[in-house]
Amino acid sequence: MRVPVRVLRKLAAYATAGAAAVAVTIGALYTLDRAYPPPLPAQLTVSSEVLDRDGALLRAYATPDGYWRLGTSLDQVDPQFVKMLIAYEDKRFFDHDGVDVLALLRAAKQFAGNRRIVSGGSTLSMQLARLIEPRENRSFGSKFRQILRAVQIERRLSKRDILERYLTLAPYGGNLEGVRAASLAYFGKEPRRLTVSEAALLVALPQLPERRRPDRNLKTAQAARDRVLERMVTADILGEREAARAANDAVSEVRFALPALAAHVADAALRKAPSQSRHQVTLRKRVQEGLEAVAKSAAAKLGPRISVAMVLADARTGEILGEVGSANYFDASRSGWIDMTKVSRSPGSTLKPFIYGLAMEQGLVAQETLIEDRPADFAGYRPRNFDMSYQGDVSVRQALQLSLNVPAVRLLDAVGPARLTARFRQAGVTPALPKDEPPGLAIGLGGVGLSLRDLVQLYTGLANSGKARILRDGTEAVEPVQGGGTILDERATWQIADILSGVKPPEGASHRGIAYKTGTSYGYRDAWSVGFDGRYVLGVWVGRADSGSVPGLSGYVSAAPILFEGFARSGLAAVSLARAPAGALRTARADLPVTQTRFTSGSDGLIAIAAPTEPPPQIVFPPDGARVDLGTISSAASPLVLKLQGGRAPFRWLANGKPLAELDRRRTATWLPDGTGYSTLTVIDAAGRAASVKVFVE
Repeated sequence: MRVPVRVLRKLAAYATAGAAAVAVTIGALYTLDRAYPPPLPAQLTVSSEVLDRDGALLRAYATPDGYWRLGTSLDQVDPQFVKMLIAYEDKRFFDHDGVDVLALLRAAKQFAGNRRIVSGGSTLSMQLARLIEPRENRSFGSKFRQILRAVQIERRLSKRDILERYLTLAPYGGNLEGVRAASLAYFGKEPRRLTVSEAALLVALPQLPERRRPDRNLKTAQAARDRVLERMVTADILGEREAARAANDAVSEVRFALPALAAHVADAALRKAPSQSRHQVTLRKRVQEGLEAVAKSAAAKLGPRISVAMVLADARTGEILGEVGSANYFDASRSGWIDMTKVSRSPGSTLKPFIYGLAMEQGLVAQETLIEDRPADFAGYRPRNFDMSYQGDVSVRQALQLSLNVPAVRLLDAVGPARLTARFRQAGVTPALPKDEPPGLAIGLGGVGLSLRDLVQLYTGLANSGKARILRDGTEAVEPVQGGGTILDERATWQIADILSGVKPPEGASHRGIAYKTGTSYGYRDAWSVGFDGRYVLGVWVGRADSGSVPGLSGYVSAAPILFEGFARSGLAAVSLARAPAGALRTARADLPVTQTRFTSGSDGLIAIAAPTEPPPQIVFPPDGARVDLGTISSAASPLVLKLQGGRAPFRWLANGKPLAELDRRRTATWLPDGTGYSTLTVIDAAGRAASVKVFVE
């Protein structure tokens, strides 16, 4: 059939007009889209979070407008919950471009038939549009604006981004926004571990968040959850039995507080990077929970105004795993806002192990060396013991375990206070001393300022074969230099750890196999206890933040029980103390060289060995690091000859800590190895000076 020309012209005109109208409409929409873009910030305003080393939430802060709104990614949410959410709210979410026309037509038909809203036609994109641009009232105009915004959002964000923003902003009642805040508040856990029942409740809440809050309207919340479960069966997301089991689960009406651990560390992390929303520190959540519980309980038992601080560190890395600045951050009576891990205080007797270690390192004493515990005068300084009594002659081991003051000062006088403080600085700790005054003997009994963190840092050397580690928790303005200095040599470190491991635990405490030392500052102002095993160091401080005196306060009675309880509640597996290195043995007094049988000093009128004028002893053969062939010295007729230079006769030779023979004035000796492997040869002269070499017998 032939079409008239006039008809073709009319059709062409209509087509041209239609195309022009479409073009104008598209252009208008494009112009409108560019002129009035949706308010989509690159980053949502969310709560600041402080995370532990494994990413677990330690502490969250409310947003400036007072909401708990935790940033949420799909990886942080149970996939089953996401499936249920989409099936319930927007089953064609991945197929539409912001508007589900079929859902809108269904909603309109139901409204016309029932004269009320039976079901909504909003997509998740439309709900996100409402969340980022709240409407003042429910009207067709606001709904049309919401539709336009949803289309704009779909043009700018991926489906994943839309879901994540919805999961971060959706209302859940009160000041809770987002599925993470809701899961933590209503269930006490992150949403990646939701049960089916819990997931169904969180799907139902955003529609009527205040009316369905389980902490206020339990029955309404349970009914809403059950409707979601029924819908999931219809949508083939859940089986009937699984949904029935979930419906039998009780709905909790408790609203939990969001995690609020490590208050002082968290505050420091925010000060370091205030613009960041996520801050990660070195702490471990389980350890922190245990220590905070112990500190809070202990402070309540100790009495009002008394606080507790604790630091637990990994001695191999220097990373702090638990840090409690006060017993209760919000307790004004205990000045809980003050971080007592960083306040300089008198450490009492906690520095004595390093004095004894230096004396052993220099060959002045051994564990069984006798030392006097009697009144003494050191140029006007007259130290007294804590209980004002004296023990007479005691072994060095007993003197340290009993924390006797006079023996410690005797040894400090011999090794020199300046040498002790130099070792502290070598380990990264600078003690606070009176201005323009050199270190004196009083530092051995606490006459110096150190913080709890300083003390724990020093003790990492005792737990780590003499190598101290710089402590860090991740909030430092400048990242600390890795590693640390040597505070004692390996053999002396083992001797001190061996002595401290024999200190009796406080009454009722389980013996964990730790070595520990206590201390009490002058005037009963500070009680300390620091302990370690083969890897971890825990330090405890007890006292008042205002430096007030607390009658009866002491390291052994007040702080030591907290130390043992802290280790037990930390959740960390005990690590055995280090094995004795070559040459480090507990030698009986009868086998000690004469110079180590009894320690004497001249400062209190006792007999003293004259200061040596000769150079110190030096083993010249075999040289350090030499390899010795056992086959060439396999008979008693041809042992290895040992030679030395310098030193004051007589000399005592030791092989791996065992004396080779009696004292001898000659500068040669002989040694027959009892097996292959590394051996340490040591010579001690009459002045107590020692020299050692390591050889390998093959």
